[in-house]
Amino acid sequence: MPQLFSPATLRGVTLRNRTVVAPMCQYSAKDGFATDWHLVHLGRFAIGGFGLVILEATGVVPEGRISYGDLGLWKDEHIPALARIVQFIQSQGAAAGIQLAHAGRKASTPVPWRNGFDETEAEKHAIGFESWTPVGPSPLIHAENRNFTKPTELDDAGIAHIIEAFAAAAVRANQAGFDTVEIHAAHGYLLNQFLSPLANRRTDRYGGSRENRMRLVLEVAEAVRAVWPMDKPLLVRLSVSDHHPDGWQTEDSVVLARELKALGVDAVDCSSGGFDGASIKTGPAYQVPLAKAVRDGADIPVMAVGLLGGDPKADDALIAKGHTDFIALARGALDDPNWPQHAQQALGITDYDLWPNQTKRVKEWQRVMSAIAE
Repeated sequence: MPQLFSPATLRGVTLRNRTVVAPMCQYSAKDGFATDWHLVHLGRFAIGGFGLVILEATGVVPEGRISYGDLGLWKDEHIPALARIVQFIQSQGAAAGIQLAHAGRKASTPVPWRNGFDETEAEKHAIGFESWTPVGPSPLIHAENRNFTKPTELDDAGIAHIIEAFAAAAVRANQAGFDTVEIHAAHGYLLNQFLSPLANRRTDRYGGSRENRMRLVLEVAEAVRAVWPMDKPLLVRLSVSDHHPDGWQTEDSVVLARELKALGVDAVDCSSGGFDGASIKTGPAYQVPLAKAVRDGADIPVMAVGLLGGDPKADDALIAKGHTDFIALARGALDDPNWPQHAQQALGITDYDLWPNQTKRVKEWQRVMSAIAE
């Protein structure tokens, strides 16, 4: 059995294989509510055989959304639509996760396929348009002239409110039936902003030393773990490196991952970057060395992401060699929602166990096409 398709257990949750759909923002919600788009978009990955499907960055407070089109979980009314998605994902044999997020100073930005904030007055009500002044660890704008807004610096009360909001969202996620939650501390969003000296210029207990800059992430993790069921795993997504000489470094992430593990975090989703001025050299599996560094340095399971999925044999080898425990796809999953099923065939597995009964007729089609080709 290829390692990519071996089951994996985190606490009381067993994933059918090591393939993961990484969170991908859809910018298609109104007032935070999931829609039929989200059901179909996410459901196809479960049908396609992935082991874990993680929903997009979901705002724990309204002002924590990247845009007005983001999902939310700041009120109980959001639960039923999410529960419908969870139930479908699970009915197809996959586990369902949700990424809890606060965008910080990168909040209140335009929906990416629009030309900035170009909504007409007629459109604004129909699509739930909102804009607001974001918050951050320090009053530093993410980048000039790129639709970002200078944030208001969070005070102690504001920080306490955000910690409480993450915990409250985790309670709602459990009520919706999710198998796991992932705390978003990557890509230059709020928790990553507190970690990085590029965004955090505070002089109080949340700024300055690495220990102080880690404080908020650890407090959020502790608060979420306290309310999240003990038999369900807790994940954290980190930008392992800012890819900037003055920013957060890989060795910092190793230290943080050790602290997160001690608090009951079960795996780290390893990405990178997120700040203006970063220098990132991309290529196939370019972030895998970051995942391996965290796995080796903190002795914790990791997910690797970033231009994976092009070669299932190479992805399987990454797991077999101990570089990562899970392979996570985002754009690759969009390109091929049935990637696990196709990867199985590439690795010599021909029993079609990941294909739903409704689609197993493809086996007969492939047999006929092979016979024609011969």
